[in-house]
Amino acid sequence: MADHAERIQTPGVVEPGASPNELHDPLVRQEVKKAKVWFGAALLVALGVLLIQPILVIFAGLVLGVMFDGGVRLLGRVMPIGRGLRLLIVVLGVVLFLVGTFYLMGVGIVEQVTQLRATLEVQATRLTTFLAQQGLLPGRSDISGIVRQAASSVGRLTSWVGSAIGALTTLFFILVLGLFFAMEPRVYEKGTQWLVPRSDRREFALTLDRVGFTLRRLLAGKLVAMVAQGVVTWLALLVGGVPLAALLGIITGILAFIPNVGAFVSGVLMVAVGFSAGVDAGLWAIGTYVVVQGLDGYVFTPLVAKKTVDMPPALTLGAQILASAAFGLIGLALADVFVAMVKVALERRAEREEQRIRGRADAAPA
Repeated sequence: MADHAERIQTPGVVEPGASPNELHDPLVRQEVKKAKVWFGAALLVALGVLLIQPILVIFAGLVLGVMFDGGVRLLGRVMPIGRGLRLLIVVLGVVLFLVGTFYLMGVGIVEQVTQLRATLEVQATRLTTFLAQQGLLPGRSDISGIVRQAASSVGRLTSWVGSAIGALTTLFFILVLGLFFAMEPRVYEKGTQWLVPRSDRREFALTLDRVGFTLRRLLAGKLVAMVAQGVVTWLALLVGGVPLAALLGIITGILAFIPNVGAFVSGVLMVAVGFSAGVDAGLWAIGTYVVVQGLDGYVFTPLVAKKTVDMPPALTLGAQILASAAFGLIGLALADVFVAMVKVALERRAEREEQRIRGRADAAPA
């Protein structure tokens, strides 16, 4: 008793023995480790939900960086100059193309956007009136509300041209991130590998290299398809006398980046504007849409899939539905890119498992 009192009064004395919360049972320690892993995973998911918009902006910057890197690598085949100069040429080419396009068509495009919204509102009113007369919609008192909702949705789709200032900040960050990724891709690749255990870094590097190669080709094919669809749509509608041919060509080209959904939206806009100018123009717009989508389905998409990764349409559409519901428009635009990355990674994993099985079979005694 006296010894215990002496230890309490004496400073700096270390208490012998185990503490009440020390875990000696190996099973308990293992379960605690598992709990820590699950808790960490839940914490990462929660942080991902809270920070999903910045994460998507960073991912969009990465996609843009891959596009720049593809252009730099392509120039490297014909121009034996430094990487920095090639990147500068690619960026200047993109900037000159955009500035030249908006300089030549800027004022007319802004006017056409206003005209497009007015045309779509009129066409929506006609359509809802016809459906109401057939008993397929509520009465006339509710038609105006439906038209306003439709016009609001169309306005959100087309207002990027008239009110692009609201998106300039996000686009600026995406552009800056893309430039940084394209300037020194090896630095970021090395940093990513450091997050992986040393024993898995070689396989991770091989998978990352294959994903990057696939994305470069996939995005290059997308760009070619976007330009081709935009130009063909513009020229075809111009020949057929469909109003707003230039604007519809630009919208079709931009929406071509989004498989399935983009084609449907551009087709609705094209047909609606076409019938606003008459039956002949409407039928011409339908024919143009069929031809453009036929070229995309039977020419551009098979070529891109042959050079990159073939993604089933149902898988892509399902991913777009989930991404748009969870992350909005930017998630919808990047859904197929993310699916392609996951598919390539899973294919590489399947190849590795197959190689292991073959290695075991070859090593087995006869």
